[in-house]
Amino acid sequence: MTKISIFYPNVKGSRFDMRYYIDTHMPLAVGFLSTHPGYKGVSVDRGISSVEPGSDPAFAAMCHFLFNSAEDFMAAFMPNAVGIQGDIPNYTDIKPVIQFSEVLISP
Repeated sequence: MTKISIFYPNVKGSRFDMRYYIDTHMPLAVGFLSTHPGYKGVSVDRGISSVEPGSDPAFAAMCHFLFNSAEDFMAAFMPNAVGIQGDIPNYTDIKPVIQFSEVLISP
């Protein structure tokens, strides 16, 4: 299983509209990506703090897509890249960091 993580660094002075992200962008992205048979799910996290209580989180938000493989993700994403990425300015000015990971342990 492959996890595709999109991290939005918590940059001072940046904009991240969580309500838009949850209510509009994620349904858009999931609508496109979930039609591929390799799609297994998605989760979204909001950063609340670093290790010190009350400190700023390293990331404002994180999204994690699960697919059978990186190839499956790319097959689902590429035909829809313009629609998904074109919506990014509607909720943030943060440049996301993207990582592909192999899932070794999962509940």
